[in-house]
Amino acid sequence: MHLDHPLDAPAADTIAFDTFLQVDIRVGTIVTAEPFPEARKPAWKLVIDFGATIGLKRSSAQITEHYRIEDLPGRQVAAVVNLPPRRIGPFLSEVLTLGFPDADGAVVLFAPDRAVPNGGRLF
Repeated sequence: MHLDHPLDAPAADTIAFDTFLQVDIRVGTIVTAEPFPEARKPAWKLVIDFGATIGLKRSSAQITEHYRIEDLPGRQVAAVVNLPPRRIGPFLSEVLTLGFPDADGAVVLFAPDRAVPNGGRLF
């Protein structure tokens, strides 16, 4: 389904609460950020620390519009950590870093408004 604008996305169908609990959304801190010139859409390659239980995971994130690569290390983000890895060109993305579209459709990262321990699960 093609949407003219990300804000035009229809509301999703109602799901059971147990279904929601199957999505493992955790907070982590970006350790490194690198250019990803091979990506079809502009993106950064991230390594994110999700604490002792989940560990370090890699993610490709289309966040180049609002975030400079040098400002990303140390920043906390939220990500889905229990999706299967996804190959994006030569890169294996292990988690889905979460964000919302701004008025122009560019990604704004979803993150806690104050520091929390890495690996904390959204509830």
